[in-house]
Amino acid sequence: MIWRIAILAVACLLVLGEAGGLYLNRDPRTVTFSRSLMDAQPSNSRTRRDTWSAKSNFVACKTPLSLREQTVLESNTYETGFHGDDGSTFTLTWVGDGTGVILVLSTVSAQLFSFYEGGSTRLYRSADYGKSFHDISYAINNSFIRKDFGIGVGPGNYQQVILTAELPSTKTPGGVIFTSMDSGVTFKSVQLPFHPAQPISFHHQNPHYLLVISTDSSLWFSQDFGTNWTKIHEAVYYYTWGIGLTLFLSYSPEGKVEADKRGELLLRRTQDLGRTFTEVARNIYTFGYIGRFLFTSVMEKQGYPRVIYVSSDQGEHFIKALLPPATTEQFYSVLDGDEDMIFMHVDSPGDESYFGTVYTSDDRGILYSKSLERHLFGGERKSDFTNVTSMRGVYLTNILQEDEQICSVISFNKGGEWRSLKKPNNVECSGNIKVCVHKAVESKVTAKNVSRDSGQSLCVCVFQCNLHIHGEHSQYSGISPMLPLSSPSAVGLVIAHGSVGDSISASKPDVYVSSDGGYNWMCALRGPHHYSILDSGGLIVAVEAHRDRQVHSIKFSTDEGQCWKIYNFTQQPIFFAGLASEPGSKTMNISVFGYRPDDNAQPMWVAVTIDFEQLLTRECNEQDYVKWLAHADGEGSFETEGCVLGYKETFRRLRKLSICRNGRDYVASKQQSPCPCSREDYMCDYGYFRHENSSECVKQDDLLNKTLKVCLNGELEELQTTGYRKIPSDKCEGGFSPPRRMDVAKKNCGDPNQASSVSLHPRSQIVISVSVGIVALVFITVVAVTVRRMNITQRATVYHFSVLQLQEEEQSTGHENGPSSNRSSFHEDSDDDLIA
Repeated sequence: MIWRIAILAVACLLVLGEAGGLYLNRDPRTVTFSRSLMDAQPSNSRTRRDTWSAKSNFVACKTPLSLREQTVLESNTYETGFHGDDGSTFTLTWVGDGTGVILVLSTVSAQLFSFYEGGSTRLYRSADYGKSFHDISYAINNSFIRKDFGIGVGPGNYQQVILTAELPSTKTPGGVIFTSMDSGVTFKSVQLPFHPAQPISFHHQNPHYLLVISTDSSLWFSQDFGTNWTKIHEAVYYYTWGIGLTLFLSYSPEGKVEADKRGELLLRRTQDLGRTFTEVARNIYTFGYIGRFLFTSVMEKQGYPRVIYVSSDQGEHFIKALLPPATTEQFYSVLDGDEDMIFMHVDSPGDESYFGTVYTSDDRGILYSKSLERHLFGGERKSDFTNVTSMRGVYLTNILQEDEQICSVISFNKGGEWRSLKKPNNVECSGNIKVCVHKAVESKVTAKNVSRDSGQSLCVCVFQCNLHIHGEHSQYSGISPMLPLSSPSAVGLVIAHGSVGDSISASKPDVYVSSDGGYNWMCALRGPHHYSILDSGGLIVAVEAHRDRQVHSIKFSTDEGQCWKIYNFTQQPIFFAGLASEPGSKTMNISVFGYRPDDNAQPMWVAVTIDFEQLLTRECNEQDYVKWLAHADGEGSFETEGCVLGYKETFRRLRKLSICRNGRDYVASKQQSPCPCSREDYMCDYGYFRHENSSECVKQDDLLNKTLKVCLNGELEELQTTGYRKIPSDKCEGGFSPPRRMDVAKKNCGDPNQASSVSLHPRSQIVISVSVGIVALVFITVVAVTVRRMNITQRATVYHFSVLQLQEEEQSTGHENGPSSNRSSFHEDSDDDLIA
């Protein structure tokens, strides 16, 4: 069974139907596990069967536990049963870095009025990495804590904790929070002069500075960790911190309802904690901040299409982003960004195209070059675009072929070029595999089968077999239980669910591991699993993902997934809810959360924590490490081997066969050396594209004989280019150096008193349309702009793991996860934030 685009049609209006808002990112220190009360009960319905589309010759390498290993693990396994807890959701939060403190908030899925009729919420605390938990509900007077944003922790290694109580806003003048300065040992109750409408956010550098929007849309500020609050603005829609103490907010001057949907908001900036404000933009719909770039969607004139303006100097100057034209049926999405560049997805024309083109910006966020065509992006705001955090410049994503099959591609140079993923050597493809590739590669088909052509969509079919990775689309559809996982501390290591063939399969995926950042892969485990990286990659753990039965064992590997050992961590199997380990991948403790019927046949939450530190007692020495050149794929010369973005990196990393402990203080040291510039260090400039199997940039047919002119501060400048511009953050020296300059045309343009703008020749002027309407039960043509990883209001305190469902053929409809990134672990990030 091949996964085709039909599976995306169910949620095709979710982007179009959202109100214009910027949604919160998820804090990787907080995870939420949920359960259905039906899961622990016998079911008369037929369970869903997991299937493979074809027989596989893969058999995972498994070695038995020795008697010593069994004894050590049993002595370091700690099980906690939360007896009498009827909460349907457990929210876990790590407090500080390396403190071992975990707070667990148990909440119920019920209306507020029912809380006072027998429901309950409980607060638990562990100070030993989850080996034991203690009920500390008394510390907060057994108060009811909000389920959606009830718990928040300070940034970095601070020990601040905030709990937000659940109170009926119509019956009390203000809300109540509980604050702790000692990692939850003690709490102080604070009566608020308002009711919070969202999570309380911490300043990224000073955790005593707090911000929150109240239910009456006022913005409140505290500079003493919540003891005293001051209203600094009214009628606020969104806000975000910029650099230092710079704060941006959008508001309605007259406090009108849904002013954001009509483009009637003003954007203000304060740099003195709300004492004075400066207006930086008018007639905006919404805004976002990522890297060092501030984005706004603005209506320049009444009735005109909306455009996006970008500022890279904290709102002092705005310049119109130069992107291809967008109809009212299209949307834009910022996929990722940093201090140097932005990845922008531009939707293709059509009501239900489900794909678009990825563009990359220059270092100002203004000029964009084509990076990847037919990029998959469904209407449910799910994109598989993933930053592989264990290797510099690596990104994974999926494209939609013309025959509606979905295929995976990878870039090793920040979108400069994309290629298919190599088939693992330990897995074979069965039968003849057919894949559709762009016409530009018809003469020579290689592993790099994705081209960035001038828009032509003709394809040819060839026989090919590659690895394809499951991302957010698969997780949203219930096919894959986890997103791809990587960590900066585990250099080169990537773990992901995937399938081998001509496209992604909707059948049960296997687990694949790469040790070199995605250049080469191996099949590590058969079937879907939940997995986690421990000890900076020296240890990987995994638990089988089952819909129809309980689990009692965990698998672990000390050689990056080549071989596995199985340990039965409990004599009483549990319905699995999720894995939990301290963010950063440095810990050696893993907690398995789940539930099983207690003595009264009621579901009981269970936490089992395994400490692997006593198993790997030997600390690694110099003989256990090896020098490893990143990005060395064996295809370049000695001078250019490993060169990516202008330099080489040689890491000191653990040998696969070394069984030892990296330890919490381990840092993967590296040496850098510059590389000579080549065409691979350059992206094609705006209006140019690079054919597959060619490093030359060629001008697009639709821009021949047209001049690119840029209006900056009232002066028209002409871009003179041979088609190349250096990739932002590239550090190459000498070598290939194509000419590129901006010539002032000595002509006035625009209004120098207004925000600066960018435009093409009038015959090919670029505008960016965005929408603010809500599509509910009517068909209205709108445009939306989505933004991923925006740091709006705060990094929210919760991301969700999938609920176990034992219903017949039931699929997930709302899984939310942390980044793979990643998104991943970072991975961050994973919900798409929306600008409209």
